[in-house]
Amino acid sequence: MEIKPQAVVLPKETDHLEQGKYGPVFPRTPACYGFTIVANVKPGRADAMREHGHALAKALEQDPYLLAPLKLHYLRWVLFDDDTRFMYQGIFDTDFDKYTEDAVALFSKAGVSTAFENLEGFPEDWRTNPEAFVRFVREHHCPSFIEYGEYPYVTADEIKKALRIKGALSEMLDQLQ
Repeated sequence: MEIKPQAVVLPKETDHLEQGKYGPVFPRTPACYGFTIVANVKPGRADAMREHGHALAKALEQDPYLLAPLKLHYLRWVLFDDDTRFMYQGIFDTDFDKYTEDAVALFSKAGVSTAFENLEGFPEDWRTNPEAFVRFVREHHCPSFIEYGEYPYVTADEIKKALRIKGALSEMLDQLQ
């Protein structure tokens, strides 16, 4: 099986895209689904934003599968412009609507807060108002104009399965020596 890297250029206009529950359904790309938001940090909340990082890391130490329902590849939280602005980027295997609904349900159930609470304009009632959460994300979304995948259209589950097979084969070969 040959794995050929691929790139896809994304259109600026979204009027032609299928409409989902909360707006246009962005196509799956070689990098899978994802979004990037950029927003202003509430004045004086940068430290709280960084503390959220520690709290989330600790929650993941206690339950490494806490975020598993989100079918993630990567998440990135970035503070920039002297900690006054924030960028969040998520790459995952489900479409945007499912990701956001699953994220609201997951964080609400687990009692985990979101770093977004430290952003200007983020709805305080996000746990009970997923539509407001989604509206905030869509209003702050900065769409990609090109996406690239070194191993295109491969899901996180497929990658984990391949790594388990690799580990099992390595162990088997070690046993044969």
